[in-house]
Amino acid sequence: MSSSSRPSLLRTLADRKAVWLAVPALAAIAALVLIGKSAVTTPVAEAETVALVVATPPVQPVAATTPEPVAFTTDQKKQIEDIIKSYLITNPEIFLDVQTALEEKMEKVQAEKLKVAIADNAAEIYREPEASLAGNADGDITVVEFFDYNCGYCKRGLEEVIKLVETDPKVRVVFKELPILSKGSEQAAHVALAAKKQGKYWEMHKALLTAKGHLDEASALRIAEKLGLDMDKLKADMASPEVKAEVEKSEALAKKMGVNGTPHFLVGDRAIPGAPEDLYQQLSNNVQELRKQGCSYC
Repeated sequence: MSSSSRPSLLRTLADRKAVWLAVPALAAIAALVLIGKSAVTTPVAEAETVALVVATPPVQPVAATTPEPVAFTTDQKKQIEDIIKSYLITNPEIFLDVQTALEEKMEKVQAEKLKVAIADNAAEIYREPEASLAGNADGDITVVEFFDYNCGYCKRGLEEVIKLVETDPKVRVVFKELPILSKGSEQAAHVALAAKKQGKYWEMHKALLTAKGHLDEASALRIAEKLGLDMDKLKADMASPEVKAEVEKSEALAKKMGVNGTPHFLVGDRAIPGAPEDLYQQLSNNVQELRKQGCSYC
């Protein structure tokens, strides 16, 4: 994933030990406070309770009142702190349990937010009329990739995307330029989008992502010339408002979706960040599942 990608939750927590180390301690304190409340309340003896029930005439119920908070003495607070410290030292694995639980919860929250964002922006994500694409233009399932031409992980994932296009005649792959790594990335994106106006986007896309070294306008133009594009038309289209607007639109969409790293794949209401080793398998599996379930917008 590009350098702009967010760090994993594990790394974030590791960098903020003071925060997550306090989580189990606070939970333990809360539990002990509840225990303390129970301990300071003197129970009525069973015999006394029975006697009171028999001797006392029925009374009208009164509104429940909030109990006064328990005020611990300095000695009691010290005892509680010692208990918590001893427990945490004896059971340090609780920190890993808390960390794992928090990560799982945050992943679920993020997945739900993503589903809502995809549903709200489905037409722009999957069915943009002027989309840059590969595969079957009338395909039944669309895969979307946000990418940067200077992103090493995007380069690594290209082979898996090509494999998907070549092995699934019904899949449609849409590319969203997200040039976040450098000015050169933006220039290369403009060259690729200008090549689309000559019907050569997919060829240009593959050539740029397989090129060695850092891409910028000069290197991208050399590649375009090798592909036999009309260079005068290409340069004119590169500077057109339409090309600039398309890049800006992709960037705005990525921001709305919370996509801040490349590559980032969307398949239906599912996301695959980065370029995992089994990228092709994940993409293919998601496509097949959506085919069975049905997808109204992808």
